[in-house]
Amino acid sequence: MKSQVITVEKFYKEYKDELELELIAGKDGLTREIIEPTVNRPGLVLAGFTKYFAYKRVQALGNAEIFFLRSLTAEERVGCYRQLFHYKIPCLVCSRSLKPDEQMLEAVNAAQIPIFRTPQLTMNFISQATLALESMFAPRGTELGSMVDILGVGVIIKGESGVGKSESVLALIERGYSLVADDVVKVHLEDGKHVIGTAAPLTKDRMEVRGIGIINVAAMFGIKSIRSNKRVDLVVSLKPWSDVPDVDRLGLEQQFIEILGVPVPHMIIPIRPGRDIARLIEVAAMHVKLTITGYNPAQELNERLLAQMAANPAPKQK
Repeated sequence: MKSQVITVEKFYKEYKDELELELIAGKDGLTREIIEPTVNRPGLVLAGFTKYFAYKRVQALGNAEIFFLRSLTAEERVGCYRQLFHYKIPCLVCSRSLKPDEQMLEAVNAAQIPIFRTPQLTMNFISQATLALESMFAPRGTELGSMVDILGVGVIIKGESGVGKSESVLALIERGYSLVADDVVKVHLEDGKHVIGTAAPLTKDRMEVRGIGIINVAAMFGIKSIRSNKRVDLVVSLKPWSDVPDVDRLGLEQQFIEILGVPVPHMIIPIRPGRDIARLIEVAAMHVKLTITGYNPAQELNERLLAQMAANPAPKQK
């Protein structure tokens, strides 16, 4: 799990289009770090209350803050900016396309604090920016394997090189399912409980097929054959039959594997010539989908056996 260092520049580059951000001053401060993944409005600090100030967050200025500043004299505004920029804030964002005054522009350039402008409403910007920051701050990692969306179930398929992962993925795509990532799955945590998988930008929509090379899945099978990201609901490990001496015949005990600290259902499928691995992975995904709804066929069979044994007890030995 990697610890994230989020700079204002990284935030700006990744979300400037989505948040409609325009850099208007303070470009020398783009290397400043955003410490907390949320947004704050510094109205109280501008008014003189400094006992509590969430200065580690992106600072948003809306109508209330801008019109308050416009009600002050130029000298009073300079004092407000001196007080605000005494703190090491990451950056300022003016919503509603509001234009900062000359004193503010001079102050941010002197303090090397980036200031942006967006046409979005203040609360809309705060909501979207908070979601963006939470995504950037989410714990991240990498899982070796390929990921496919099967009937809404995100499945990571693992296995040693040459075991048949690519062939299985291709067969699943031909059946109408969607590729998320090939060989390497980038994962991050969402809402602290859901593991989301996606492809590395360089290999997105592409996969390697041994003996053929790199293929473009979207171009070959259509746009429905790819998906940008998906929650990880199941991990399937493909292993040679000889490497799995004890095969679970009933599936009473659910196995799990941890990804970013979250337990994810895990199944080991032994393979050998003649087995339709893609079909088995498909059935495994369907099985997980059923268990998510609360139905467990192995548990049901076990309960029926116990009920039958209770109704027909074995005769006592004389």
